[in-house]
Amino acid sequence: MEYISQEAAPGPSAVSMKNKILCCECGTPIEPNPSNMCVACLRTHVDITANIPKQAIVFFCRNCERYLNPPSEWVQCSLESKELLSVCLKRLKGLKEVKLVDAGFIWTEPHSKRIKVKLTVHGEVMDGCVLQQVFVVEFTVNNQMCDDCHRTEAKDFWRCLVQVRQKSINKKTLFYLEQMILKHKAHENTLGIKPSPSGGLDFYYATDAHARKMVDFVQAVLPVKVTNSKKLISHDIHSNSYNYKYSYALDVVPISKGSLVCLGKKLQTNLGHISPICLVTKVANAIHLIDPRTAQMAEVQNMAFWKSPFEAICNPKHMVEFVVMDVEIVRDNERKNFPGQGPVSFRHVIADVWVVKASELGINENTIHTRSHLGHLLKVGDSVLGYDLAEANINNGDFEKLKQDAIPELLLVKKYYDKSQRKQSRNWKLKHLTEDVALDTDIEADYNEFLEDLEEDPEMRQNVNIFKDAARQQSMPVDVNDMADPSVPRITLEEMLDDLVLDDVEMGDALKNNKYLLL
Repeated sequence: MEYISQEAAPGPSAVSMKNKILCCECGTPIEPNPSNMCVACLRTHVDITANIPKQAIVFFCRNCERYLNPPSEWVQCSLESKELLSVCLKRLKGLKEVKLVDAGFIWTEPHSKRIKVKLTVHGEVMDGCVLQQVFVVEFTVNNQMCDDCHRTEAKDFWRCLVQVRQKSINKKTLFYLEQMILKHKAHENTLGIKPSPSGGLDFYYATDAHARKMVDFVQAVLPVKVTNSKKLISHDIHSNSYNYKYSYALDVVPISKGSLVCLGKKLQTNLGHISPICLVTKVANAIHLIDPRTAQMAEVQNMAFWKSPFEAICNPKHMVEFVVMDVEIVRDNERKNFPGQGPVSFRHVIADVWVVKASELGINENTIHTRSHLGHLLKVGDSVLGYDLAEANINNGDFEKLKQDAIPELLLVKKYYDKSQRKQSRNWKLKHLTEDVALDTDIEADYNEFLEDLEEDPEMRQNVNIFKDAARQQSMPVDVNDMADPSVPRITLEEMLDDLVLDDVEMGDALKNNKYLLL
């Protein structure tokens, strides 16, 4: 008889122990690997981050707040951003020898000039064994002025100059242009911005391409006439190369919102036989006009204006205050008989208005009758601003050609509110291109009129960045009923942006820009 022995089947623990080996250093059971060592012993023998520096330097320009992206590019980065992490990793030379798995910032005090980055890398050691290691690299932020800021500090380095001028008494159009430049950040490439004593701004550039970009932007925003010139600085006869300085003169249309203009006969016909005396309601990429007596509208494009230029016969500074004695709305069937073939504004309501000068109220009871487009705003007892053409001294060739019956005695422009009350209730502010500039009385009055136009025109506010004024909002009444006059136009909190507030006193003063722009 044959003897057959039967052995017991191996259990799960025996199988797992059979697939493991002992570490050659410490004897710990491990999975088989080419080095026959555990991870702890392997790290004591091999350091895959030995060729990676644990300390490095990044360069930061305090003037423009940009970091140096090797080899020569300066980029705008915020703290703990992807852009700043990319700049830091480029400063580490040994990262090409290992595989980068993860990278992230470790929080440090923003003013400590230290940036800590935590890195996780994989490296192949000892015949194909892959080792993972986590370490921290500390970057020191050194201050270094970039090339653009060097050029700004150097005198007469600029190669291109853009001069923006407006030959007008009122400067509200230039204030609007300033806000458009700030909203679209069209001034980023400028070496410097200086106000001109004659009224306007000078933008300095290092290259002609940047200057042309600013010229194209202003042309897209306002009707302007561009004149350019160049001056030879040097000439290399061996390489036939020339060095020029370029200048661009931008002449903005000499009118602003609220101005009264007189159109020529040819332009009047081209605009649908609109009345020759019109009111400017908006100056954007085109000049928007309205006939106050019929509410007929028209737009004058850039080329059309410079072919048949016209000037303001009355400016907002010439407006007179009147008191409304009676208002009677003009019916729709009567509006159909108005002359003119252009579009009519349905936002305005035509009304017959009887007014008396505020200075003669109680002295002279003779009321003045006029037809106005402000019928939706005016009621008996309101104050309104207008142009008294009967007593105005106007020196204009097109105006002198008009017949006497075609010239109205009075034209109303806008409803009047108490200026001091509006200024006290204003809980918002605007940014400006220049700071620390002295103001005269005329410029401040124009700026306050520009702020009032923003409060009254919602469409105009869409092109302007309006910021909350925290200091003023704390003293403002919470309820609208607590205000002296709730009907005064105001800007809602939903339309305002939060202003940047810095805790650091030095940096806060450097970026603080709450001064007016001198034009």
